[in-house]
Amino acid sequence: MTTPYIIGITGGSASGKTFFLNSLLKHFRDEEICLISQDNYYKEKRHVPKDTNGVFNFDLPESIDFGQFATHIHQLKNGETVTMNEYTFECDFEPKIITLRPAPIIVVEGIFAFHDPVISAMLDLKIFIDAVEHVKIRRRIIRDTNERQYDIDSILYRWENHVAPTYERFIRPTKQDADIIINNNHDFENGLKLLSVFLKSRLEKEYV
Repeated sequence: MTTPYIIGITGGSASGKTFFLNSLLKHFRDEEICLISQDNYYKEKRHVPKDTNGVFNFDLPESIDFGQFATHIHQLKNGETVTMNEYTFECDFEPKIITLRPAPIIVVEGIFAFHDPVISAMLDLKIFIDAVEHVKIRRRIIRDTNERQYDIDSILYRWENHVAPTYERFIRPTKQDADIIINNNHDFENGLKLLSVFLKSRLEKEYV
């Protein structure tokens, strides 16, 4: 079995990682690429830290089960299929079952994708999606209003007290570890094209 090529993709909240990833996946067949997301490795809510006002802070490394995350990446790397529950922030509905199948390209994504040393050491290529703060705030407001029904005060509170401090302390420092930085203030088409071509060329070399 050919050893999979593992890519790590990170960046601040609302930098556009999800849209970039969805666009990247469209360039490949399901059997060519596997996406494993940090979003499914949050700890149970009772184990997530709270801030001084008693608000759950999901934007801290302590909220992530890095051990399980690393184990599943390792299993995929070894050609094993991974089955797990999709993480749900709310507990009033049954989570979906997620099946991750090994593939020649494995994409590991999340705001802490470079943070854990065990996971970081497994990454063959590190990509940082970047955007200026006012762009990220605007995107976060739109996303949290539409998808999570948060009011504007809640969104700005979390940004000021959770998101921004975490970015400065834990995420921005990992930018120096990135092999590629893709600016996404307006669009990422050039970066997406270059990465897609590079990965296609790797697949062709492996399977000629």
